[in-house]
Amino acid sequence: MATIDADAHVLETERTWDYLPAAEREFRPQIVATPDVEESGGECWLIDGRLHPKARNVGGDTPKESREMEDIAARIRHMDELDVTVQVLYPTVFLRPFTNNPQIETALYRSYNRWLADIWRQGRGRLRWVVATPLLNMDQAVAEARFGRDNGACGIFIRGLEGERRLSDPYFYPLYEEASRLDMPVCVHSATGSFTVHDFFARECGFSKFKLAVVGAFHSLVYEGIPEKFPRLKLAFVEVSAQWLPYAIHDLARRFGRKGRPLREDLLRQSRIYVACQTDDDLPYVLKYAGDGNLVIGSDYGHADTASELEALRNLKRQGEVSPGVINKILDDNPRALYGL
Repeated sequence: MATIDADAHVLETERTWDYLPAAEREFRPQIVATPDVEESGGECWLIDGRLHPKARNVGGDTPKESREMEDIAARIRHMDELDVTVQVLYPTVFLRPFTNNPQIETALYRSYNRWLADIWRQGRGRLRWVVATPLLNMDQAVAEARFGRDNGACGIFIRGLEGERRLSDPYFYPLYEEASRLDMPVCVHSATGSFTVHDFFARECGFSKFKLAVVGAFHSLVYEGIPEKFPRLKLAFVEVSAQWLPYAIHDLARRFGRKGRPLREDLLRQSRIYVACQTDDDLPYVLKYAGDGNLVIGSDYGHADTASELEALRNLKRQGEVSPGVINKILDDNPRALYGL
């Protein structure tokens, strides 16, 4: 049995932006020392005139050369120590809104994607990744999804809100069509792309601006019938635990009932929806709503927040709350089906 970490991270460095062509180097993010900005951890990225914390959410239990991909072999050795077969890599700097300029967004996402493609080539099949798509320009977003599919990406990264749009907005339909054609899941990660929401909750711990955006995206995508409109589309909801699923499904059932039609039974399986759980979720309770074929788990490798658990995958095997067969599905069968591994 393989052990697949469905949510690991890379921490971007100066090298991430070395793929910018000469005409786009004016957009290159700069590292700025910010000792007086407590939430920054001492350093920020300066992007399009705004500061974004660089050093705050850094997992000290991971080697710097591994989390920043300075040494791919070291990352893989650490995976071996953790009994992890494959990691699926998500970004860090893009978890918050960073520009409203389509040209800047496209330039930075392109450079990031080419950096990840090089990491994948060196990773001997063990470092897969989700491609960042510049959604301020849908044509470019589709082009980057195709580049990702051809260069080791196994999913498409999206935030709980993108700009001032909900993910059920028809604006995103071309991306969902292309994701279906490429057989790549759209992976809704704990994050927001809305400056309005991000700045409104600027002093908040992160729950409302990052976590609730993803729960809301799940609700609106199901309520607006996106899985039915795109019957080959796979969706994942990542780094918000799974403890909210019973509440969200119960609420949807009541709303669908008021419309005179029942909510799909076995909702996640029929809708091709996957959710990343945590080891401290009440898994027997969650499984009653999720089923055993649609939960995955990640370590949040490289980060240090409420979703981080470096040994999550190994700890799941030790818990004994659910049967070994279900654990095997969460660690192997389900992420393999989700990401097409």
